Amino acid sequence: MPLAKKLESKITESEYLEGERISEIKHEYIDGAIYAMAGASENHGLISQNISRELGNDLIKKKSPCKILSSDMKVRISKNSISYFYPDVAVFCDKHEHDSVYYKHSPIIIFEVLSKSTRKNDLSSKKLAYFNIASLQEYVVIEQDICEVEVFRKSEQWKSTVYFLGDDISFESIATTLSVEDVYYQVENEDIINYLKDKEAEE
Repeated sequence: MPLAKKLESKITESEYLEGERISEIKHEYIDGAIYAMAGASENHGLISQNISRELGNDLIKKKSPCKILSSDMKVRISKNSISYFYPDVAVFCDKHEHDSVYYKHSPIIIFEVLSKSTRKNDLSSKKLAYFNIASLQEYVVIEQDICEVEVFRKSEQWKSTVYFLGDDISFESIATTLSVEDVYYQVENEDIINYLKDKEAEE
């Protein structure tokens, strides 16, 4: 979800958590600074929903103990400094995780949908912060305006692989495969519109 603005004064972690419980606006917290979250676009919401639905259906079939949580759940990162982020989609598989009901700290895979306001952060400082989560196995960033999905895998020393329409993506951490086409179901951008037209013409 896009960041709206950085608020001026720094606050403590406990102040942030208490304030977030009653705030109508979500904020991310980075080393004492808080950033208000702006509303997401329709395409952003559709992509997040598509991922949650497709992965959820697969995990249900497998009777997996893993949980898929949306951007309402915070992830706490405590290496070097304290940060709280709201990933667009994250999967948690640790049944023994003793967190607050308001945040988690052991995701195995995180999905972020890129926007103009978050691109730099999602691909730099936030990405590096996520890489410091011991449990994390994969980090996935998804474009809205074109059909492109980039997957960073811990098993490959965080080297990324990029996927396009027509490709299938295998997520090692949850043993699930998802097509790029399904990620962009009902999304309206030039790539997916032209791809579906060409696909229909071939049938």
